[in-house]
Amino acid sequence: MAQNFLACDRDQSLLLPPNLREWLAEDHLAWFVLDAVEELDLAAFYAGYRADGWGRAAFDPALMVALLIYAYAIGERSSRAIERRCREDIAFRVITANQVPDHATIARFRARHEQALGELFAQVLGLCARAGLVSLGVVALDSTKIVANASSLATRTYEQIAAELLAEADALDAAEDEQFGEGRGDELPAELADRSTRRARLRRAKRQMEIEHQAALDAHQQRLARRAQQETEQGRRIAGRVPKGPTQQVPPQARVNITDPDSRSVRTQRGFIQGYYAQAAATAEQIIIAAEILGNGNDYGLLEPATDLARDQLAKAGITSPIEVLLADAGYWASEQIENLAAAGIQPLVPPDSDSSKRSPGANRKGPRYEFMRRVLKTDHGRALYRQRKHTIEPVFGQIKHNRRIDRFQRRGITAARSEWRLITTTHNILKLWKATSAPATT
Repeated sequence: MAQNFLACDRDQSLLLPPNLREWLAEDHLAWFVLDAVEELDLAAFYAGYRADGWGRAAFDPALMVALLIYAYAIGERSSRAIERRCREDIAFRVITANQVPDHATIARFRARHEQALGELFAQVLGLCARAGLVSLGVVALDSTKIVANASSLATRTYEQIAAELLAEADALDAAEDEQFGEGRGDELPAELADRSTRRARLRRAKRQMEIEHQAALDAHQQRLARRAQQETEQGRRIAGRVPKGPTQQVPPQARVNITDPDSRSVRTQRGFIQGYYAQAAATAEQIIIAAEILGNGNDYGLLEPATDLARDQLAKAGITSPIEVLLADAGYWASEQIENLAAAGIQPLVPPDSDSSKRSPGANRKGPRYEFMRRVLKTDHGRALYRQRKHTIEPVFGQIKHNRRIDRFQRRGITAARSEWRLITTTHNILKLWKATSAPATT
């Protein structure tokens, strides 16, 4: 008797068209993302397209938004990798209805709609609130360091940048010298220098020479303008402001990364990286209520601005409940800001020193609020309350950077990094909402 196996005939023609609904289980994340996108207001995306039907057909923004959300949710952010998955991955094919946007289209959509993508954060936060996942009794604020899309080897001092610009100019001059020799490069062609040439030919040659001469002058002026603009831009990026006059000089010790000038050299436990400080505030349910990149130095001075952003996002999401207790580490200590938050009805709990047992505070860490905070953190209630910080915010960063492998930005510049950080945190909340709503009911 012959062995019995299931048939495996790859040449078998399909008798009926495939049904995408049969490709994935009903509780798959892809279906949840599609349902969530249907609940979002995507008017800001559609506003960028013509309404008269003319022009080449574009991919539906709802499809592209769902594609990016699903891709980021599973930690896939490379536009080329996303394109490949649209061909090979069943879930991606369901998301795109068997269409395949190419990587350039995906990258352009992400760049073109970076602001609208960032604004999805508040809408998804509102979905989480309607599902009962947002409680504001205790909120934790912290930052995480994320590598920029730039190499630390591309960091230069002002003098190094100036030297490279001069070297580039010298190379350009050398190339022109090799091409034109001792001439200017706009001389009359040799065949037109003969005095016996007919007059009409001279007229034509004269007109042609004038055209070429003007083009050469225009190109030279453009080179000078570009060179001046580059020097001005580099000075602005390094100094942080437009120079007031010719005598103002950029400090020699200033350094800037020429790949991503907004990124900074950031200290981590494993050494320095070229990156950003990404801020986030989360609830006890590990729902992120604020995500931002504010400046790019350290956490000092960001306690009140980050809290204001959280309250702004909560308001946009339609959440009226106030933040009651705000937890942050010692890096956020700023006595005046803590006073302002307390006056606004928020109880900040921030260690005034990195070591709570420190007996000799620094000159900037004194006063009634400083002493009061030290006493609160020494009480059993204060210690128990502050211990919630590490269980609230630190797992969020672990899930993003370890589980989803998102520890580096794909795009360059603080505006693009801010949009990407919001999209990353938006998909974190999407995953929390999916797990909460798809979990089996307990009795």
